[in-house]
Amino acid sequence: MKAIEVFKQRTVLSFEVFPPKPTSPIDTIYRTLEQLQDLQPDFISVTYGAGGSTPGASTADIAAAIQNQHGILSMAHLPCINDTKESVLEKLSVFREKGIENILALRGDRNPDIEPKNEFRYASDLVAFIREHGDFDICGACYPEGHPEAADPFEDIRNLKHKVDAGVSHLITQLFFDNRTFYRFRELTAVAGIAVPIEAGIMPVTNKKSIERMVSLCGASIPIRLARLLSRYADDPVSLKAAGLEYAIEQILDLAENGVDGIHLYTMNNPDVAHYIVEAVADALNR
Repeated sequence: MKAIEVFKQRTVLSFEVFPPKPTSPIDTIYRTLEQLQDLQPDFISVTYGAGGSTPGASTADIAAAIQNQHGILSMAHLPCINDTKESVLEKLSVFREKGIENILALRGDRNPDIEPKNEFRYASDLVAFIREHGDFDICGACYPEGHPEAADPFEDIRNLKHKVDAGVSHLITQLFFDNRTFYRFRELTAVAGIAVPIEAGIMPVTNKKSIERMVSLCGASIPIRLARLLSRYADDPVSLKAAGLEYAIEQILDLAENGVDGIHLYTMNNPDVAHYIVEAVADALNR
């Protein structure tokens, strides 16, 4: 089944998980999936894991387990910045063999220690290539506050329109902490003629250092209210986690009230956090 089909039925709820690091037991990710299954998400996306993940727990392995063992749609992340056309074809073949029909097509982050292959300069190039070489449902990423490398938000929207026109059927946003940012972004996409569903990416604040790291990577801003929470509970991680979860819940409830197409929860492989949040917003999302 293609992920785009679920958007026709309800407000979508999806999760993101990632392959375990080589220092972590392989069972950790599969225990996480068992605990997430009870929440009945519409799909679970799996971030890209290659040499840096535990053997036997690649993106394709985990995505296949989500579908075959847990009966949940899966979506495999596929970044292209360090790939050739030949290597992408190989990965598409693996996805096909494992029954994976949904791909999140990404350019991927630049690594200063690795020279880009430059066969796919942009995610839109990858989208067009996948569309040409397989019957996959293709999701794309988007940035409510603009891509860090874009000259301005309008250039970013133009690039996003090009990516959608290349064959993206729905979008998932990078994390954000101010819903007004998302609503402005949604208005801009509508004006640009982007009519595909847009899922709001929500990352609960459970740890000060980890959220500051994520913000530095993606360029998301921290609104005053959240900054005050981070400052107030800087030396009280338990209270910070509690306040961060409530902040995420408020975000989701407001988004649901304002007709969001879906919520994509960045679980950080923490099923307890996912359970707490989903149980609090279940009625709003008609779960």
